[in-house]
Amino acid sequence: MKKILFGLFTLLFALSIWNCEKDDICEDGTPTTPKLIIEFYDNDNPTNTKNVTDLKVTAEGMTSSLEYNAVSKIELPLKTDADLVKYNLVLNSKNADITLQNEDKITINYTRKDIYISRACGFKTLYNLNTNPNGMPLTTDSNNWIKEIKIQKFTIENENETHVKIFF
Repeated sequence: MKKILFGLFTLLFALSIWNCEKDDICEDGTPTTPKLIIEFYDNDNPTNTKNVTDLKVTAEGMTSSLEYNAVSKIELPLKTDADLVKYNLVLNSKNADITLQNEDKITINYTRKDIYISRACGFKTLYNLNTNPNGMPLTTDSNNWIKEIKIQKFTIENENETHVKIFF
């Protein structure tokens, strides 16, 4: 009796492994919804990248934020359920003297297209920026640290290229 039960268990186990299809597991490296890649440049020498110091990025309506010490490139997620996101970018955010902190606001307007990947991976969202070639809307104030925004790539399909350049 034990041999019969063991044989049945072995047979069921073998059948369950054999029935697994490639689509049952989302493989590492499968392309997912891409983030917006922003690279920072020196406004006085536009061909040179420039590090942003103590940058804090918060999406409007959110309490959590992304914080960077000294970077020339950042990745920002776009919403998969809306066609617009507003980001607050605070330069020198860790400075104890609040008067040295400088906040600029940008608006990113886009359309979305959901692409089916597989049964295991589901969908990914691709984006197409809707703004003019000269940049994205920037809320202006008396002391903007961002001088200019230029869109390099309107279609956001991967994270291998810079989509937007910010000059400061």
